[in-house]
Amino acid sequence: QVQLVESGGGLVQPGDSLRLSCAASGRTFSTNAMAWFRQAPGKEREFAASIDWPGVRRYYADSVKGRFTISRDNAKNSVYLQMNGLKPDDTAVYYCAARNGVWTATTGRGDYDYWGQGTQVTVSS
Repeated sequence: QVQLVESGGGLVQPGDSLRLSCAASGRTFSTNAMAWFRQAPGKEREFAASIDWPGVRRYYADSVKGRFTISRDNAKNSVYLQMNGLKPDDTAVYYCAARNGVWTATTGRGDYDYWGQGTQVTVSS
């Protein structure tokens, strides 16, 4: 089992930055690929970014590429999402997700076995 707790969300203005954190507990974190998904009101949960276990391969949705950076610190059992140049369209609940003992990162929601409760990000002037 892996438990995930997100933090770092908030209300920001367009163009601002935020850094989301996801703290994981459970003995298998260090072998899990991790991802961030997001869900805007009235929309499906969508992929934002993912990272493999060694932190080498990273994938991004086209909508966030060049603005968001995913990273991880396996010694701290944590994964991060640095979000720069935020736009109103980035407003959503952001969820951290983990695969069950699988190193390879993917973009598919169904590939992830563990989910956090989410943290709200609101971008508004």
